[in-house]
Amino acid sequence: MSIHAVSPLFVGRAAELGALDGALAGARTGAAATVLVGGEAGVGKTRFIKEFADRAGDAMVLVGGCLELGTEGLPFAPFTAVLRGLVRTLGRDGVAALVPGGTTRGLARLLPEFGEPDGDGPEARARLFEQLLGLLERLAEDRPIVLVIEDAHWADRSTRDLLSFLVRYQRSDVRLLIVVTYRSDELHRTHPLRPLLAELGRVGWVARLELRRLTRREVVEQAASILERELSDLDMDLVYARSEGNPLFVEALLSESGAGEALPESLRDLLLASVERLPDDTQELLRVASAGGQRIEHDLLSAVAGMDDGALSNALRPAVAGNVLVVDGEGYSFRHALIREALHDDLLPGEHTRLHTRFAQALEHDLSILPAPRGAIELAHHWHSAHDTTWALVSAWRAAAAARRSAAYDEQHRMLSRVLELWDQVPDAAERIGTDRVNVLRQTATVAHLAGEYERAIALAGAGLAEVDEAAEPATAARLLRQRGLTGYDLSRPGHVDDLRRAASLVPADKPALRAQVLETLARMLYDGWQEKISTARLAMEIGHEVGDANTEAHALITLTWARCQFSDVDANLGGFAEARRISASADAYNAMLRCAISESDVLEGAGRHERAAQVARDGIAEAERYGVARTSGTFLSINLAEPLMSLGHWDEALKVIEHALELAPPLPYRASLQGIASDIALARGRIDRAEELFAASRSVLARGRFRDQSVLPHARREVELLLARGRLDEAREAAARTLREQDLVASPRYAWPLLVTFAQLGGEVGAELRSVAGWLEAAGDYQQALRLTFMALAGLSESEAGSEGARVKAWDAAVEAWAGLRQPYSEARALEGAARAALEAGDRQGAGVRLARARELAEQLGATPLVERLDAFARRGRIAVADEPAPDGLPLGLTARELEVLRQVAEGHSNREIAGKLFISVKTVSVHVSNILAKLGVASRGEASAVAHRIRLFAGE
Repeated sequence: MSIHAVSPLFVGRAAELGALDGALAGARTGAAATVLVGGEAGVGKTRFIKEFADRAGDAMVLVGGCLELGTEGLPFAPFTAVLRGLVRTLGRDGVAALVPGGTTRGLARLLPEFGEPDGDGPEARARLFEQLLGLLERLAEDRPIVLVIEDAHWADRSTRDLLSFLVRYQRSDVRLLIVVTYRSDELHRTHPLRPLLAELGRVGWVARLELRRLTRREVVEQAASILERELSDLDMDLVYARSEGNPLFVEALLSESGAGEALPESLRDLLLASVERLPDDTQELLRVASAGGQRIEHDLLSAVAGMDDGALSNALRPAVAGNVLVVDGEGYSFRHALIREALHDDLLPGEHTRLHTRFAQALEHDLSILPAPRGAIELAHHWHSAHDTTWALVSAWRAAAAARRSAAYDEQHRMLSRVLELWDQVPDAAERIGTDRVNVLRQTATVAHLAGEYERAIALAGAGLAEVDEAAEPATAARLLRQRGLTGYDLSRPGHVDDLRRAASLVPADKPALRAQVLETLARMLYDGWQEKISTARLAMEIGHEVGDANTEAHALITLTWARCQFSDVDANLGGFAEARRISASADAYNAMLRCAISESDVLEGAGRHERAAQVARDGIAEAERYGVARTSGTFLSINLAEPLMSLGHWDEALKVIEHALELAPPLPYRASLQGIASDIALARGRIDRAEELFAASRSVLARGRFRDQSVLPHARREVELLLARGRLDEAREAAARTLREQDLVASPRYAWPLLVTFAQLGGEVGAELRSVAGWLEAAGDYQQALRLTFMALAGLSESEAGSEGARVKAWDAAVEAWAGLRQPYSEARALEGAARAALEAGDRQGAGVRLARARELAEQLGATPLVERLDAFARRGRIAVADEPAPDGLPLGLTARELEVLRQVAEGHSNREIAGKLFISVKTVSVHVSNILAKLGVASRGEASAVAHRIRLFAGE
């Protein structure tokens, strides 16, 4: 009778397997999904995943596990494993052919087979994330893909960030199922995986699955499969009571009791029992291996143990046969992490230090045993665990460089922080790593900024500045000040511009490249003095050109062009953007190219060039996707696309753009802007609850810092509009008064004019102050002129002007003409509403009807329900026929109000094109109305229709 170490029979889990099978079935039909599988240690998560994979059919199953290394995991370890497996299956060129954009430089951060990584910075990390997601999506075009990430409780922050990205940004129509396993019993209150699980749990396509312990009946089945016989009830009761239904413990208990030994008294004894049955030399080798982590390469273990391949294989064979180790690619893994942990914890202090030292020495001798950056990071771990402070510092410095090449900023930050922690314990630290403490502080501050640790970045830069002598090391001080200024800008901290000014003043003459970079950063962040912004940008551009820094030159030219652009003469400066694109393209400076698209589309929209602004933004989004930065630059450009689409009345298309951008989980300020535009559309369509929900979401972001006028003023306008929509006039007036007190509207005419137009609808005492502000406010370009005309019609006329006959009608008609010229249908419809009211007040009922009819036509096309309802209510109160309603007061011939107005124009001898211009409708619409008129009058020509109108004196009284 044989005893199996592992149950040949997979027991239970039918419901859980059914849930995963269902998720995969959905993915096959194009419904992407993610399943989070939790369970305590030993409950059978790995076996469960293997069983699922075996029944996945034609789906490609990609598996990668997180690797424990001390208290942190290796950066991107599971994704590196997945990528390596794909290269083995498809070949390097086969994988490269599937990568979006055709370049694999982003993936080179995970596997050196793909060449040299591209540049550093947040864009490089974003490109890596986008390329990996794009690769999975391309793979899923041929067959369903199952991506399994095991042991996420060991995931480092970089891995968690990438995992979150893949789950949140996967397209809903991709045949992709993501499965994540983790130990639920290790998630203490401060465990870093907890907030990620909570965040992902709120995503609509994410499900959670908890693997429970086995029931007594299932343990009976497991035991019978292991022992190939049934235990007595008494023995079964004992096994079930001791194991509590944990499959791993059942296996361990049965392997011991089956051998006729007493049951172990402790969990440690239980886990080590299978090890203690092995030969002594195998046990010793397993103790050595336990210091290497959960997975260890064959070559590394051979070097540490001092054994050749044959001797090592012979020594390990009993461990593999006894199911303590399993073969894993080119190395070995412990069957269960708990076994490795028990072995490692059982080491004596001297053994612990000695073994980690041997691992470190083996890696120092040949770091290529492990793939980059894993080798450098494991080396740093072993020297640190060996308590060798000197080599722990040196190896941490080298590991930080390796992590930087992989865009693993959190790991780089952790390694640099270790260097700082150990600095005072190593007297010759500077000589050992070839740089001083201040430079380490500066680099750590930069990486902390990239890792999103903004507060720490500012503290580190401040610590560096406290140690540096500005007079002796002005360049170092300038770099630290530039870093603190950049981070302070992101935190909306006061003083960030002062830091940049100080940095610019410190850069020595023999550092022109640094000077150009500092000046370009300063110019980009100057908003109070336009002449200073222009002169600073010009100087940065000139220096950048002289030193051959195309990236800085292009960025400075973009800032210079943006600052020079006048909305009243935008064409005069657009050539600057074209030149910046040329410079950027010559150096493959894609960040500058995308910023150029952002700035140009922004300028065009501000000038009222909506169609061209939308096209520039569309092209930029395509470029962002090609370069793998759709989440950052791409979502910013989505804002710049949604704005002109909304202006043009393409609201449904704008909402699709916003929805897609939000699915990418953009940075918070970008998300707030997107939600703001969606809130405007929701309010215009009468979805007040939805508008308030979006407004609240954007407000939560804006409350976290100090933002520029382009965010603050539209937010203030929305607040007042929402209060008005709810009928809370007094609160709306209070909000408007607060904004007028707190904001300098004159500094930002582009965003102040829409605010004034909204506030002008409030009436009350605020009118005089609004007119005063408007008197100081510039109105540059057609868009701002249209807003100024609308404001003048609402609140800008003096008492004598407002009282003069037809003055208000003329003011509103001027606004209507301006909005029509800009092709902004919603603004045109609202101006037509004002013109109709003014016409009725002036006694021109038919003129009011014409304007109302056009306004209603536009509002209906947009789905602007509140405006349609307001127009209809006004028409009823004023007894004005709108659209195709019968004409009022018993007018003859059965004509509608619109047909009556068209007939009057025909009787006056106007052509269809002239009538279209006068009535703000298309020539085709005029033609339809003329045909209806001829039919209703029973005549055959326009001349006959005119004759009928004159004969019955239809317009004689006008």
